[in-house]
Order: sequence, then structure tokens, then C-alpha cells
Amino acid sequence: MTIELTLILIVAALAAGVFVGYLLRRKFAEGRLADAQKAAGQLIEDAQKDADAIRKEATLEAKDIILQAKTESEQEARDLRRDIQAQEKRLLQKEEHLDRKMSQLDGREEDLGQREKKLEQAQEQLVEREKSIDTLVRQQMETLERLSEMSAEEAKQYLIQSMESEARHDAAKMIKQIEEEAREKADKKAKEILALAIQRYAGDYVAEKTVSVVPLPTDEMKGRIIGREGRNIRAIEAATGIDLIIDDTPEAVIISGFNPVRREVARLSLERLIADGRIHPARIEEVVQKAEQDVETAIREAGEQATFDVGVHGIHPEIIKLIGRLKYRTSYGQNVLQHSLEVAFLCGIMASELGINVKQAKRAGLLHDIGKAVDHEVEGSHAVIGADLARKYGESPKIVHALAAHHEDEKPETVLAILVQAADALSGARPGARRETLETYVKRLGDLERIGNSFDGVSSCFAIQAGREIRVMVSSDSVTDAQSFVLAKDIAKKIEGEMTYPGQIKVNVIRETRAVEFAR
Repeated sequence: MTIELTLILIVAALAAGVFVGYLLRRKFAEGRLADAQKAAGQLIEDAQKDADAIRKEATLEAKDIILQAKTESEQEARDLRRDIQAQEKRLLQKEEHLDRKMSQLDGREEDLGQREKKLEQAQEQLVEREKSIDTLVRQQMETLERLSEMSAEEAKQYLIQSMESEARHDAAKMIKQIEEEAREKADKKAKEILALAIQRYAGDYVAEKTVSVVPLPTDEMKGRIIGREGRNIRAIEAATGIDLIIDDTPEAVIISGFNPVRREVARLSLERLIADGRIHPARIEEVVQKAEQDVETAIREAGEQATFDVGVHGIHPEIIKLIGRLKYRTSYGQNVLQHSLEVAFLCGIMASELGINVKQAKRAGLLHDIGKAVDHEVEGSHAVIGADLARKYGESPKIVHALAAHHEDEKPETVLAILVQAADALSGARPGARRETLETYVKRLGDLERIGNSFDGVSSCFAIQAGREIRVMVSSDSVTDAQSFVLAKDIAKKIEGEMTYPGQIKVNVIRETRAVEFAR
């Protein structure tokens, strides 16, 4: 009974506490609501005050902006008004200026009208005067024709001929003067350069023969070379492409062929067969094949050595082979490879004196005769063939032109081409460098005299100095001093066009007047 009562009291106490808490919370909430309503009213009141203040400020700012805009618009209007007034003033000035010009133009038009009238009158007077002049000229022409017994056309032709003769005479005198001045300067410089080049390069010369001769130990070896029924000699000729000449010459066999490389292969093969002693078709083919390989190797090494000696690089391997083949080529007894090396060195020396590219000059000098390596296989001049080969294997246009022009197959257009010409002439014309057959020498002298005698006014012509100079005697009655210079130039041009010769040929035209009288 006591526990239950206690529980009831506890429950009653809790209920009373909850009720009291509820009342307290409700009262507290009502207090907070009143405070919130009061704060909200205060905020609304403050916001209303701020809004009024902002509205007043905005109104004041708007008034200021309106006032400022009004002021600026009034200022712009004043400025615009001033500009308009200034433009109106300028326009008025222009109108006044135009009015003055118009008045001046009106005055000029009046003056021009008066001048036109005067010009028309003057023109009429000129026409009348021309008619009178024509009449006078016609009368004078008739008088002149009657007095001179020549028509106007004949007089005109006579005048033209006399003027043409005088012009030719003046031109010849001018040519002589210009050539003398140029020769004085050019000869001195050219002699210095050529003398220096010759002095700095001193090469040895050995005249080579174009026929290969193979010595034999005994004459019995001829029979072994011929073989049974000629099979050995036929095998050698078929394998090498050359001819063997076995005659009565003691202990010697002559090798004949146009191709110098094949001739060298045949010579080398025959020497090896003679030394070995075993001569039969199978052995011949084996030895010839080995000799061809050795000659190709020697050709390549000779070309490489030549480029190394000259100091040029970047040459195509095929051109190097062509340079090497020149080792077995001769021209007038001069080895072409040695000639090419000498031309390269001479070109380099002269190029350094003239201040042009030395490497390029040496390159052109070394390659100038590569056409001779294949000229027996390809038709045409060796200069043109060499230029085509150089172009094919990537040489520069300057090098190609120098190769093509070194024998006047093309007109020289660069200093490099002239240098190659000069160096080629120096190398070929030096004493002991080349030899010439008697028949060719005599024919060249005859051609020189024939060309000299083919011109009008030439009384006699003589080739002297081993064909290096030609002296032309002219008649003083038909050739004047001035015309003799023109005649020398014409003869030189005809020699250049019709003949092939090493170096240069000097043309001397001699004119003299002899006065003869007899005392009786």
C-alpha cells in the first residue's frame, strides 16, 4: 500500500512538473513573439527612413545630372554654332576667290581668242611662205642639176657614199685608238699574270707515242703468239678488241687500236703471257680478264690521285674514272692527264691573281678535256662531249660552260671560261709539250696563206714563226692605213672560224708606199 501510494505521488508530481513547464514555455514563447514583433516594427521603421533618405539623394543626383547635361548640351550647341559660322566664313571666302578666278579666266579666254586669231594669220603666212620656198628650192635644184649635170637622186647617192666612206674612216681610226689603249693596259696585266703562272708552275714534258710495242725475248715467241693456224692471235684480238701486227720487226710485236684503254689491256696481257709462257685460248681469256681488272683499278687510282693533287672534292665517281682514262690518251704526243693537271694548276694560279674562285678554276682546268676519254666512242667535239658529261654528272653551269667554250664551240661568257682557254693554250704551246706531224704542219701553213690571200687588196701573204704569225702585204693603192686595221681583224676572224690550231696566231698587215723616180 505504501509503494503504490508512493508511485501515485511520483506520477502526480511528474504531471504537475510537465504542466508547470508547459505554462512556462508558453509564457516564454509569448514573450519572444512580442519582442520579435517589436523588433520587426523597428526594422520597418528604420527601412522607411533609409528609403526616404535614398530617395532624397537620388532626386538630388538626378537634378545634378540633368543640370550637367543641360550645361554640356548648351556648350556643344555654342561650339557647333561657332564651327558653322567658321565654315560659312570659309565658304564665303572661297566664293569670292572663285569669283576672282572666273573673272581672270574670262580675261584669259579673251586673250586666247585674240592669240588664236593671230596664230591663224601667222599660219596662213607660213603656208604662203612655204609655197614660195618650195618654188625657190625647186628652181635652185633645177639650176644645180643643170650646172652639175647630175640628178637629185645621183647627188643623194654620191653624198651618202661620201658620208659612208668618211664614217668608215672615222670608225677605223676610233677602233685603232681604242684597241691601242686597251692593248697597252691589257697586255701589261696579261703578261704579268701569264709570266707569273709559267714561273710558278714548271712541269716536265715527255712526248709519248700512240703505238704500243711489246718486246719479245726471241723471234720464236712470234710463232707461239700466232698459235696453230692462228688461233692464239685470233683469241687475243677477240678478247681485247685490238689488232696485233707481227711483221719482220726483230723481237717486237706492234699493238694497233683506236681505244687507248684496250690497247693498254692488250699490252699488259701480252707481256704477262710472254712472261708466263703458257699461251693458249683459255689462258688468254683468263689473263685478259685479269688485265682488264688491273687497268680499271689503275684508272680509278689515277683519277683519285689527280683530284687529290689538284685539291678538288665532290667529283662524281664516273668523272673520276674518265679522268683516270686520260692517263692512256695522248694529244700531239702530250699525255692528256698530265696536260689536264697542268691546266688545273695554271688556272688556279691565274685565278688567285685575278681574285676569283681558285677551287672552281682548278676544277674546270682538271675537267676541261674529259671528253677526250670517250671521243673515239662518241661523235662530236671533245669540248662538247665533256660539257655534256659534266652536265650529266651534276657539275655546276659555270663549269659546264667553261668546258664547252675552251675551244670556241660556245662563245666564252665568263672569266672562268677565258682562264681555261688561256691555261690550255699555255700548256699546249710551251716548247717540248707537243709535237706535230710534218703533213699537218705543212697543211696548216698552207691554209694560213690561203686565207690571207683570199681578201681583196692583198698582194702577198707569208706564214712565219712555225705558223704562229702571218704577215700580209697589202697594196697601198687599194687599202688605206685605217682599212688595214679592219682587214687584220677580218683575217683573224676567218682564221678562227675555219682552222683548228693550238695557242694563238698573230696577224700582221703591212702597208707601205714607195715613191720611185728616175733621173735622166
